[in-house]
Amino acid sequence: MTYDVVARFSQVTSLLLFMGIFLVVVAYAFWPSNRRVFDEAQKRALDLGTDERKSGVKS
Repeated sequence: MTYDVVARFSQVTSLLLFMGIFLVVVAYAFWPSNRRVFDEAQKRALDLGTDERKSGVKS
């Protein structure tokens, strides 16, 4: 087994692993049942500024 064989195997394995993880993340993000979770997170993120104004904290 030469260095070139080990390097090629490592590169191919890493690429396949990255692609697999990427596809799992994309599938999770676009899965229909996760829409509610992401919508709630979006609303909470957009409401952060209003919480500071209500409490009287100045930035």
